Amino acid sequence: MKNLLIIFCLLSSYHVFSQYTEVINSNRPGESFGAYSVGNNVLQLETSVAFGEDNHVLELIPNRAQTDYQYQIRYGILGERLEMSLDGVFASAEETLRIGGTENIYKFSNFQSNTLGMKYLVYDPNVKKIKEGPNLYSWKKNNLPQWSDLIPAVSLFAGANILLGENPFQYFEEPNFSPKVALITQNNFGPKWVLVSNFIYDKFTTDYPIYAGIFTLTHALYARTGVFIEFQTYINDLYSDELLRGGIAFLLSKNLQVDVSGLVNFKNSPKRWRAGLGVSYRFDMHKINTYIFKDKEEEARFLEEMQQRVNNN
Repeated sequence: MKNLLIIFCLLSSYHVFSQYTEVINSNRPGESFGAYSVGNNVLQLETSVAFGEDNHVLELIPNRAQTDYQYQIRYGILGERLEMSLDGVFASAEETLRIGGTENIYKFSNFQSNTLGMKYLVYDPNVKKIKEGPNLYSWKKNNLPQWSDLIPAVSLFAGANILLGENPFQYFEEPNFSPKVALITQNNFGPKWVLVSNFIYDKFTTDYPIYAGIFTLTHALYARTGVFIEFQTYINDLYSDELLRGGIAFLLSKNLQVDVSGLVNFKNSPKRWRAGLGVSYRFDMHKINTYIFKDKEEEARFLEEMQQRVNNN
C-alpha cells in the first residue's frame, strides 16, 4: 500500500501542477496583482463599485465625493505563465468649493485609469517542491509554514496607460499614453497565509513619474472565507500618500467570489476614505492541467527521478 501511495503522489504532482486552480484565484479585494496567472484559456472578470470622499483642510482646494467603478479583465494564454489584463476605473465625481458664502459644485465623469498589460511568471519555487513530491512521513512539513516559503514566486508586468480625449482626471498636458512596469512577488506561507508585494514604476516617460509599492497580506479563515490587510504607498511630485485597505472575501462557488473592502489614508489634505462591494467571476475553459517543462531534457530527467523514487520505495 505504501508503494501505491508513493506512486499516486508522484504521478499526481506530475499531472496537476500549473498556475490553474480548482477555484477562482482573484486579485480582489486588494489592489495588488498576484504573481500567478489565472491559467491557460481562463477568462476572469473582476469588478467593484466603491464610494468615498477626499476632504481638504484648506479652503481653496475643493472637497470631492466620488464613485468608482473598477474593472479588471484577465486572460491566461500560451501556457500557464503568461496573462493579459485590462485594469481600469471609471469615476463619477462631485467637487464642492466654498468661496466666501458661495458654494460652487462641479460634476464630471470619465475614465480615471486604463492599463493594458501583460504579466509573466519568471520564477516559481513550487516547481522544486512538486518535483520533490510531498513528505509522506511528516504532516507538519506538508501543512505548516516552512523556511523555504520565504522564497517568493516572481513575475514581471509591463503595460501601457491609455486615456483618450480631454479628461478631467489628467493633469495639464499629460500624454494619453504612458508606460507602466512592475515587479511582483508572492509568498505562500502554508495553506492559509499569502503575502503579495508589488513594486511599481509608473508613467516614467512623463513629467511626473510615480513610484509605488503595494503589500497585501491575506489569511484564509475558513474554506470559503478570507480576510486581507493592505498597505500602499505613492511617491509623486503631484500626489504622494499612504493608504491602508482591509476587507473580507466570500467564495460562493468555485467560479464566483464576492467581497467587501474599505480604505483610509494618513493625511489631512486630502483625508480619504472609500467603501466598496466587489465580485469576481471566472469563465473556466481550461482543458489540460499539466506541469510545463522547459524542454525535453528536463522532462526526461523528471521522469527518471520519479521512477527512481518508486524503485527505492
